[in-house]
Amino acid sequence: MSPDEFAERLRAEGYAEIVLVERAPGGALDEHAHPFEAKALILDGEIHIQAAGGEEKRYAAGQVFHLPAHLRHAERYGPAGVRYLVGRKS
Repeated sequence: MSPDEFAERLRAEGYAEIVLVERAPGGALDEHAHPFEAKALILDGEIHIQAAGGEEKRYAAGQVFHLPAHLRHAERYGPAGVRYLVGRKS
């Protein structure tokens, strides 16, 4: 799916805010939560997400991840970092 197709799908699902996010190689964010629901398409690189103390999952280019609002999670980024298109909605 192309970034344009994904953005169109996000808008159809009610995601009003759509942004491009880039994270540095080998970076990480400790456990945190967002006040919004997030759905993202990985464009380049990879991200590893451990949600609610569960098993860590890896997402790479072409894959989509979804995080409900207020879900506690931690993130870490692959050796090439990660770039993704994400929709956010309250």
